[in-house]
Amino acid sequence: MALLRKINQILLFLLVLTICVILYNKVHKVPATLNNETVDLESPEELEEEIPVVLCAAAGRMGAAVAAISSIYSNTDANVLFYIVGLKNTIPHIRKWIENSKLKEIKYKIVEFNPMVLKGKIRPDASRPELLQPLNFVRYYLPLLIHKHDKVIYLDDDVIVQGDIQELYDTKLAPGHAAAFSDDCDLPSTHEMVRSVGMQNTYMGYLDYRKQTIRDLGISPSTCSFNPGVIVANMTEWKHQRITKQLEKWMQRNVEENLYSSTLGGGVATPPMLIVFHGKYSTIKPLWHVRHLGWSPDARYSEHFLQEAKLLHWNGRYKPWEYPSVHNDLWENWFIPDPSGKFKMIRPNS
Repeated sequence: MALLRKINQILLFLLVLTICVILYNKVHKVPATLNNETVDLESPEELEEEIPVVLCAAAGRMGAAVAAISSIYSNTDANVLFYIVGLKNTIPHIRKWIENSKLKEIKYKIVEFNPMVLKGKIRPDASRPELLQPLNFVRYYLPLLIHKHDKVIYLDDDVIVQGDIQELYDTKLAPGHAAAFSDDCDLPSTHEMVRSVGMQNTYMGYLDYRKQTIRDLGISPSTCSFNPGVIVANMTEWKHQRITKQLEKWMQRNVEENLYSSTLGGGVATPPMLIVFHGKYSTIKPLWHVRHLGWSPDARYSEHFLQEAKLLHWNGRYKPWEYPSVHNDLWENWFIPDPSGKFKMIRPNS
């Protein structure tokens, strides 16, 4: 009995000693480096959620992507990772531009887009050949280009961002929705602009309703369209719903049946998205996509309205780096000159 009591006392002593050692180590942590261990301490920035922003850098208009990136980077403290998509022959130019300007501080990845994925899917169209450029279709292939993110922002290159991109990234997508867009009927302030220059903001302006295939969709021609120049995308839903395959199917149908063309209001990249996403998308706040700035060299918005806007989009023929164009001073604020001198703005006195 005495022996058993002694064993119990020893065990109790060892237990108390163990607890004391644990408590001591918690209070007086010994740096791991003293124990020949390496410590991988992430910076606060790395612990923040990354905001992936996808933009294209196209030959002849690379300054657009630079201005867009500059505006985003300058107006946020968020942890933005830029995915800059280009064709093989343009990648060295955009890389040099970034590395030899103040943009060298941004986090970015260069992604090469292989135009062969579009073979047999684009119908030749002589009226506006610039709309057939391969990078116009990058938005169709987001999950193939961007792998590690569940949520992605895609922006056309002819935009500038005046708000904090974090706010756009925080756009809520409804369950089952693969993307969020801006409705073309969502902002009363733009309605006068739309009417004054004869723009379409319904499906009638994009799809050829004389074709039975279009009529068979059962979509009213007066349905409000949306603009896919700004997209907040859920990559999980996009892949689950096989959105890319659906878009490619309608591209191929257009090659066979001429269901839409650039002679209609929206060119050739928008119509497949209008079909595939009809009734199945969430909406972006209107001030996060103020558009049509490039539709006419004469129609202008009020300065007060433009100051309120979070994102400006020069969709249309009249780009802010060219002449004529409107509100180009707002774009120039963010433009960074090309160190190589290849890209130059076109101005009346140039």
